[in-house]
Amino acid sequence: MNKINCGLIVSDFDRTLLSNSQTVPEKVKTAIDEYIAAGGIFAVCTGRMLTSILPRVRSLGLKGLVAAYQGTVIADIESGKVIRNGGFELSQATEICKVIEARGEAINAYADEVLYTTLPEDDVLLVNYEKITGVYAKHVNGKMSDFVKENNLYCQKIVSVVTPDKKRGLYEYLSSELGNKYEVTYSAAVLVEVSPKGDDKGAALKFIAAHYGIPIEKTVAVGDNLNDLPMIKAAGTGVAVANAVDEFKVFADDVCASCDDGGVAEVIRKYGLA
Repeated sequence: MNKINCGLIVSDFDRTLLSNSQTVPEKVKTAIDEYIAAGGIFAVCTGRMLTSILPRVRSLGLKGLVAAYQGTVIADIESGKVIRNGGFELSQATEICKVIEARGEAINAYADEVLYTTLPEDDVLLVNYEKITGVYAKHVNGKMSDFVKENNLYCQKIVSVVTPDKKRGLYEYLSSELGNKYEVTYSAAVLVEVSPKGDDKGAALKFIAAHYGIPIEKTVAVGDNLNDLPMIKAAGTGVAVANAVDEFKVFADDVCASCDDGGVAEVIRKYGLA
């Protein structure tokens, strides 16, 4: 019978737990099952909407808690019941949309499991996003800032989907304009995201650890991108997959194999199982 070395392992989903072919490698599934059977807690913390991640974690047989929207929302996997629902005040959401609109970029607003977008229906980036996540957007004509205000939307996060060549510039612009009040980060080659200050993946990891009574030094976090940075900083041990961006890797305590090579399985066996 295996014994555990740490009580909690929290993993990002896309390009960390999930391979580039949109599957979880069999060796990762096996390692997760062994870790849970030994008494460990394995959780997912993702930027995805709750409605997108729930079917995926359920298919892995996971129970307990899952964190969505960069950690802003935490829910019970089996029931789907939300136990923490962070988000923006209406004035905050409106302000963020106006700043992005001033830059001339399109907006995705995530409000209580509905994705609203100002992108055209046939936009290739949006179509690809919908295909990967299984979430289909409702299209907004006109300014998102007006739509959010008029409909009194409670937004969990606000995102701009841009081509990779625009990502760095938009990230620096939003960090300068909004970074003192909100969390500004990116999670993929085309996503620049804004979420509530302090409601990040690091806070989610701490919440999950406290929920299970696991000391923070006995936690491990695995990720691949800048939005995972608060999580690996908060954990007792922070690990980057080999395919992680360089800006993220420099902060990791260790680097494991890539998502395609089942890096999370390597983490479980190295840190999770005694």
